[in-house]
Amino acid sequence: SMVHAEAFSRPLSWNEVVGLIFRLTIFGAVTYFTIKWMVDAIDPTRKQKVEAQKQVTWSDIAGLDDVIMDLKDIVILPIKKKHLLENSRLLQPPKGVLLYGPPGCGKTLIAKATAKEAGCQFINLQPSMLTDKWYGESQKLAAAVFSLAIKLQPSIIFIDEIDSFLRNRSSSDHEATAMMKAQFMSLWDGLDTDHSCQVIVMGATNRPQDLDSAIMRRMPTRFHINKHVDLLEVAQETDGFSGSDLKEMCRDAALLCVREYVNSTSEESHDEDEIQPVQQQDLHRAVEKMKKSKDAAFQNVLTHVCLD
Repeated sequence: SMVHAEAFSRPLSWNEVVGLIFRLTIFGAVTYFTIKWMVDAIDPTRKQKVEAQKQVTWSDIAGLDDVIMDLKDIVILPIKKKHLLENSRLLQPPKGVLLYGPPGCGKTLIAKATAKEAGCQFINLQPSMLTDKWYGESQKLAAAVFSLAIKLQPSIIFIDEIDSFLRNRSSSDHEATAMMKAQFMSLWDGLDTDHSCQVIVMGATNRPQDLDSAIMRRMPTRFHINKHVDLLEVAQETDGFSGSDLKEMCRDAALLCVREYVNSTSEESHDEDEIQPVQQQDLHRAVEKMKKSKDAAFQNVLTHVCLD
């Protein structure tokens, strides 16, 4: 017993201290990463956080130069030059921006790129985030969204498919839904009372006719996002083409853009970012070229048949 008492009372050697610290470090690291993995696995907003980390710039958007230019002048410039325009209520950024057009035209990309270029925090608001089973909680959640946006300003609250959230009000609407819409619009109006507040509500829809008239009034700045290539016309022109024909046709159209760029610039000023995207006329020229080559091949086959 005396031996055991002396073993516990003696000071630890240097090797024992290092070993103890090493074991504690390993245990702490394993515990930390295990807890972190479990939190990430059960986090319901993990997908949104991953999407939010993706950086979108103007170079990721092609064929919408006019819309991008207007957004730079109307939305981004007042935010970046706030110190020059802070005394003018007329030249403040709009509190509401509506992007409308057919699906798949880049409305969401434009909203993200606008926030990135303006240095704004991007809040991707999904209507499901504002719904709650408890009475009155939806209004509190709407107030929390605007409170967060004001604290993070300059910021953009983006609502995709806004027509599903703020569509025309009717007597058949549920009381809780009507109250949430009224609360949302009331908070939206509160942004106008402080002209220095740099919070923008940006919505995207492909059915602007379904939006409530009160929402349209709060979104005076509207941009029509359209496809710069009429795919229906291309499909009609390429009737009977095989998959390899279509691939070669698209390749020819892309090469036409590169060729025009190379011919129009000097070697010293070449910049790949300045190559224009494929336009309707490029595809039309590529289709005509493909048709001529197919006709020539067909004529060649007929010649061989006659010779045989």
